[in-house]
Amino acid sequence: MVVASRRRGKKWWAAALWLAVASVALPVCAAPAGQDAATVARLASGIAWHRGGTVLQATALREGVVRIRIGRDGKLPEDASWAALAAARAASAPVSAVEQGDAVGFATGALTVTVARATGAVSVRDSAGHVLLRDLGAPFFAAPATGEGADGAQGFALVQAIPDDAHYFGLGDKFGPLDRLGRSYAMWNTDSYAYREGQDPLYKDIPFFIGYTGGVYWGLFVDNTWRLSFDFGHAVPGQLRIAAPGGPIDYYVMAGPDAKAVERRYAWLTGTPAMPPRWALGFQQSRWGYKTEADLRGVVERLRKERIPADAVWMDIDYQDHFRPFTVDAKAFPHFRQMVADFAAQGMHTVAITDLHVADLPHAGYAPYDEGMAQDRFVKQADGKPYVAPVWPGPTLFPEFTQAATRAWWGTLYRRFALEDGIAGFWNDMNEPAIFETASKTMPLDNRHRIDEPGFAPRTASHGEIHNVFGMLNHRATYEGLLAFKPGQRPFVMTRASYAGGQRYGVTWSGDNVSSWNHLKLTVPMLTSLGLGGFTFAGADIGGFAGIASPELLTRWYELAMFTPIARSHADPQSRPQEPWADGPQHEAIRRRYIEARYRLLPYNYALAEEAARTGVPMMRPLFMEFPQARIDGAPMDLNFTNDSEFMWGRALLVAPPPAPESPGAYQVILPPGGWYDYWSGRRLDAMRSLMTWGVGGQLIQGRDMDATTPHMVMVEPKLDQLPVYVRAGSIIPHQPPVQSTDEVPGGPLALDVYPGPDCEGVVYDDDGRSFGYRQGAYSRVALTCDLAADGRVTLRIGRQEGAYRPWWKRLRVVVHGLGKPPRGATLDGAAVDRIAYDAQAGTAAVEVPVQEAGGVLVIEPEAK
Repeated sequence: MVVASRRRGKKWWAAALWLAVASVALPVCAAPAGQDAATVARLASGIAWHRGGTVLQATALREGVVRIRIGRDGKLPEDASWAALAAARAASAPVSAVEQGDAVGFATGALTVTVARATGAVSVRDSAGHVLLRDLGAPFFAAPATGEGADGAQGFALVQAIPDDAHYFGLGDKFGPLDRLGRSYAMWNTDSYAYREGQDPLYKDIPFFIGYTGGVYWGLFVDNTWRLSFDFGHAVPGQLRIAAPGGPIDYYVMAGPDAKAVERRYAWLTGTPAMPPRWALGFQQSRWGYKTEADLRGVVERLRKERIPADAVWMDIDYQDHFRPFTVDAKAFPHFRQMVADFAAQGMHTVAITDLHVADLPHAGYAPYDEGMAQDRFVKQADGKPYVAPVWPGPTLFPEFTQAATRAWWGTLYRRFALEDGIAGFWNDMNEPAIFETASKTMPLDNRHRIDEPGFAPRTASHGEIHNVFGMLNHRATYEGLLAFKPGQRPFVMTRASYAGGQRYGVTWSGDNVSSWNHLKLTVPMLTSLGLGGFTFAGADIGGFAGIASPELLTRWYELAMFTPIARSHADPQSRPQEPWADGPQHEAIRRRYIEARYRLLPYNYALAEEAARTGVPMMRPLFMEFPQARIDGAPMDLNFTNDSEFMWGRALLVAPPPAPESPGAYQVILPPGGWYDYWSGRRLDAMRSLMTWGVGGQLIQGRDMDATTPHMVMVEPKLDQLPVYVRAGSIIPHQPPVQSTDEVPGGPLALDVYPGPDCEGVVYDDDGRSFGYRQGAYSRVALTCDLAADGRVTLRIGRQEGAYRPWWKRLRVVVHGLGKPPRGATLDGAAVDRIAYDAQAGTAAVEVPVQEAGGVLVIEPEAK
């Protein structure tokens, strides 16, 4: 109650400042009367603009990335960041000078930046002349805040023009439509149990979005950890308003022209996602409510008995002694270490929760408390005393993750679990940080955080500044701690709260979702948005965490989850059973079939994961990422049709769940331009209807002869056991034989399913699945291409293997789809292949060939005329 009272007493200054910054209608600013004239200085990679006490610096970090920093009192904000990499911030690119009458600036090969001489208003255009960003005047600065916890913070607001055709995507786990236009959002990590559509904020705040205008895509990252807000024309139509009650004006503009280019630039700036171990892509079973060792053993035994492929079982707070992190309840789990070893022997990895709060437990032999107090590792109140607040163990303390030494100490707490007990992965929950018995759900804003970190000036910061990075730094401490113990092994760490750049430390999920049809539907834009923000390795609790899932809802959720990066079934103690066998044999059979399909698709999925970790391009993608030129009524395809649940799973697969998953009614699936195949049958779709659509510039395109240039429509009758998945013509997808875990070596050849079409390509990637050896060349990558000749001849080119790793397969089974007639034969590098199998019903031809290190050329000859 004391904490809540103190929180109410100090809330006024934040609210007042926020209203002043975010709600004032901001005019196009002119210089105050008597203010000094502006001065402009040219820099090696940009310009510096000064007027009065305001200073603006715009620099090119590389051809397609510019940084803009604005300071008050004649100085720029500190050049430090928890998110943007030091090497990226220190980079520079050559520029050419630009003079435009009342504006001055510079140009790179991709962007042109100009600053209004009179006001400092910034404008950014791409190389084709599209205006990506245009300030409506100079920044608005609020007066320094006063009062308890204010720290003299100075708020600001930026106001920019929204083009008539603009759309915006991103900002992390925002629960609603993919497009942010017409809505407003707050960046404030919040414990949000059983959140609802439109509820904001949630757990992670990633102040990065991808904008769309004029047929091109661009990116904006605002590096400010305070309670930042984004208003995309909600308060004032036509105005994008970005405001915060404190912190720096420090933002980055990224050129496209397509969304993939933006993602690669954002990854260069903030880091690529951490490559997880291969087992992270398998099915994972969890529940808050496995209270005993017998419960957990029973789950693993049932998974293996029912032959449901699985790779991990998770332990929530039930396994701990009085919910205290880094403890085990010896009565409930009497053979803990042996249990973990027994699971490992069955190819099952164990993941354990370790919340960031440390029980306030003196004189009890509780090492995290004793060591933390002795080393002064905990967050302080404004009066300098350790901050203590209620969470699961009761009164708790919170490590000072803003200190590098504290993060290193936190990592040592995993020694027993990681080295002795053999726990394979860890789960950092409640790290917004979540606090019980307080209206704010978190720490007082005037709590003190001591920053002692390379790249930062040592100082003390308020919780108002650190709140949004607290969970990310907890995640980082866990990840780096595990690396210190096992430097050659990829850590697996899941976090609930994070900030931009947090993708460097592991995986995440969408938090405490609800067992409802609406939550199932909105899982797609939520995970897609997280992927756009760098968090490609993300999932949602299968079936929903809170509430009661009907058998039909749970089955549909299992189907969809098998085409998301992390597939974990999880629920709270009040839910019905949500394991795959729940609800009887019919539902179990469907769920098993989709889990098996995920494991057969593992070679494709693993190549997607490696691509994401290398480039930043997410696994789960909006349609506009693969089809940037495809539009309906001039807007990206994802926005203006009835089924906005569609997404791309990598380059090749389009997943089309029902737009109203609870409805038995038929629905439209809109397919982007080009040819398509049904994934489950392998047959080419011939009954597509081209859509009448508006082209760029408002010209109506007629619905005839448009197959290669306009979207298509197919009608689907929903069935419980069917999730529509389509293959893009021009794709080569690797599959493997069935296995029960990713540790099991498949028996038989690797299948290459070839779907002929334009720009036909694919890749097969493999490594040991555990270590960082791939960074030193211990990997295997084989590029694949195919051609379809006018006479029906299909040529598959298998590239030379790149890398030194030798994968498990020794032979390839090549299956070519879309053949209306049986081929007359096949050759490999000119030599006849002995046997070719033709399936007339499926329209496929299959041949089996040996793996050749140098690659080869396989030709399927058409039927003789």
